[in-house]
Amino acid sequence: MIIAIIPARGGSKGIPKKNIIDLGGYPLIAYSIIAAKLSKKIDRVIVSTDSEEIANIAKKYGAEVPFLRPKEFATDKSPDIEFVKHALNWLKENENISPELIVHLSPPTPFRDPEIIDRAIQEMLEDKEATSLRSAYLYEQSGYKLAKIKKGYWEFFGKEDFKEGEEYYNLPRQELPLTYNLTCYVDILLPKTIKETETLHGGKIKPFIVSPTPDIDSLDDLEEAKRFLKKKSVLKEKLLLAIGCKNE
Repeated sequence: MIIAIIPARGGSKGIPKKNIIDLGGYPLIAYSIIAAKLSKKIDRVIVSTDSEEIANIAKKYGAEVPFLRPKEFATDKSPDIEFVKHALNWLKENENISPELIVHLSPPTPFRDPEIIDRAIQEMLEDKEATSLRSAYLYEQSGYKLAKIKKGYWEFFGKEDFKEGEEYYNLPRQELPLTYNLTCYVDILLPKTIKETETLHGGKIKPFIVSPTPDIDSLDDLEEAKRFLKKKSVLKEKLLLAIGCKNE
């Protein structure tokens, strides 16, 4: 069984009630729920939340909310592994279910193509060595030109890929290895990895390359998402049609 888990705690600080804020006439979380339900490979769509209000909205758009997440796993400092382990333990104890894969879909990334989600799932199923899968898009500026301050001086990232003393950070971007920005478009977890390593992703994280889409962490991001939504596309029309049907 493949289960999508959509985390949606009620205590967002950056944007109050972010997970259910209005986007194009629908709550933000609805987009992730519908994308998961339109997937041909996801068997169940579960929302993990500590909020009765979010739970009721999630059910309205077709998600299951079989439990409320304990408050201690829903703080602004709670790592993702807590809500994932809580969900896995609940499913095992209450339904005797151990899913083959968990598809983690975060509501602040609303515009997903269900066919791309399915392709990611298929790639994960076919790779017997991968301990998880994470999406990313190409970082045009190159991570090899990024640096941190260490003991008062610049220290550049990626030095292990070059000869000692080589000023690779001064090379043209086109001559440097490609680097990528991780996104929340699709994140596929292997319960076996979590059980054996006590980590979400393990040591062999399969890359899955996607195109950049809006990720909502601020009010400016929300405005960008609204502009993105106004641009007509088959994908967004399909999602909006499905959401509209659920809203009736």
